[in-house]
Amino acid sequence: MNRINQLFSEKKEHILSIYFCAGHPTLESTVPIIQTLEAKGIDMVEIGIPFSDPMADGPVIQQAATQALRNGMSLRTLFSQLEDIRRTVSIPLILMGYLNPIMQFGFEAFCQRCNEVGVDGVIIPDLPFKDYVEAYKPIADKYDIKVIMLITPETSEERIREIDAHTDGFIYMVSSAAITGAQKDFDGQKQAYFRRIAAMNLRHPRMIGFGISNRQTLEAATAHASGAIIGSKFVSLLNEAAGNISAAIEKLLESLEN
Repeated sequence: MNRINQLFSEKKEHILSIYFCAGHPTLESTVPIIQTLEAKGIDMVEIGIPFSDPMADGPVIQQAATQALRNGMSLRTLFSQLEDIRRTVSIPLILMGYLNPIMQFGFEAFCQRCNEVGVDGVIIPDLPFKDYVEAYKPIADKYDIKVIMLITPETSEERIREIDAHTDGFIYMVSSAAITGAQKDFDGQKQAYFRRIAAMNLRHPRMIGFGISNRQTLEAATAHASGAIIGSKFVSLLNEAAGNISAAIEKLLESLEN
């Protein structure tokens, strides 16, 4: 069974997934970050593929991607770094990246390498759903790579049900139509969106991301979904901790409790 499916079959709520950008803060920090996140009890890790024009990301992740590229990170380097990751890490791993570098690598070659190194799924924010169904899904299925699709408050019910029917793993609920970035709380409009999607009784579990940075936003997310995805807050803490991975994770967990 794919590790993403296994996680959601074994744990129904309070799943915590953490995003970071590969190659940030240093080129060689990718594997130690993943290993330390698992050791600290994180359920799933989303590894960002740095790109020069990350349109869905806010300034914190944009800056991390820029630094990663300056450090020399590339998709080929990332796969090389992940070559032996499954000797030490067992939690699900997801690559998050934009279509341009993946297409330059070759989509089938990309899926094949994901399978070879033990990556379980991918998130490609700028991959149109229609193109995914018609051209990309058969290739991803061949290598058991789950393509995770995003929905926002503006996504129609019809499209959400199509995504639910044609994808696997989980559905990524973006908390708002804005770019990534930490928020202090979720307003009534966002929470109404969470309740509306929960009431649709979708086939797949849901994870809520964008803006989760403290106990209030985490509780709001986990009340209406299987769990939460945290990105910008952790990336900021990595910067503040000057690369001290354990310190950054401990500070994140502390901020989620208080």
